[in-house]
Amino acid sequence: MPQGLIVAAFGRHFTLETHDGVRLQAHVRGKRSEAVVGDRVLWNTTQTGGETQAVIESVEPRRNLMHRQDLMRTKSFAANLDQVLMLVASQPLFSESQLTRAMVAAKSAQIELVIVLNKTDLPDAPLARERLKPYATMGMPLVELSIQHAREESLKRLSPLLQGRTTLLLGASGTGKSSLVNLLVPQAQSRVGELSQALQAGRHTTTHTLWHWLDQGRTGAIIDSPGFQEFGLQQVPAADLARHMQDFQPHLGGCRFSNCQHRQEPDCAITAAVTAGLISPQRHRIYLEILDELQTRRW
Repeated sequence: MPQGLIVAAFGRHFTLETHDGVRLQAHVRGKRSEAVVGDRVLWNTTQTGGETQAVIESVEPRRNLMHRQDLMRTKSFAANLDQVLMLVASQPLFSESQLTRAMVAAKSAQIELVIVLNKTDLPDAPLARERLKPYATMGMPLVELSIQHAREESLKRLSPLLQGRTTLLLGASGTGKSSLVNLLVPQAQSRVGELSQALQAGRHTTTHTLWHWLDQGRTGAIIDSPGFQEFGLQQVPAADLARHMQDFQPHLGGCRFSNCQHRQEPDCAITAAVTAGLISPQRHRIYLEILDELQTRRW
């Protein structure tokens, strides 16, 4: 069977791209739809109403999967990624909790994450930079953009990061994700329109994940994902959370107790690092917030 690439997903309906770039509408065999954008799949063809459709027979093994999970459901973003761009903005001012959660999800899936600050031309930009200082200090890659007012400069800063890589774009609503995709892929809107017409489901195209090639050679891609307001981390074991906090890592192993939860235990290396200014108190507060969630799972 031939292999294909999933480039769009809408429930149990997919768009599949063949090895020579042809895109076909596809559905899965049976009732389960385990494929996500970025998956390599094996497929066959069927004829429906005079049109050729692909039937996904199986999903090839993945390198990784970026997803979020709350107590009710799992939401998969994309698979087989090289990196995640987490887009935040100075207005509306970004949530550090959402940023931290995306970082934990990426690290637990062994995917690199780059923070991109947009709207640096606005008055709240200095405050946003101040809030991002702990992330820069811990060595997180950080790129500043002003997509609306410095398009060419923004493109110049981003392009070297994206060449030859598969990149998932994440961000809350209002951060400028659509503007960024249109900057990188000028034909993105027309592609969305074509897909909408093919599926006769235009209302879905802004709420699901879409793959866009960045070059004619199809070596680099940006994957646009829906905006989100919540980011559950139920897929992460509570005992593993601390090691997914990058600024905690230099201090892990220094606590008196091997099962230290880094709350108020005596001789805790993490709380000592917070007191010494080596870990941001806000980051420690977010860690405790997530830890409480993970320790109160309802099965």
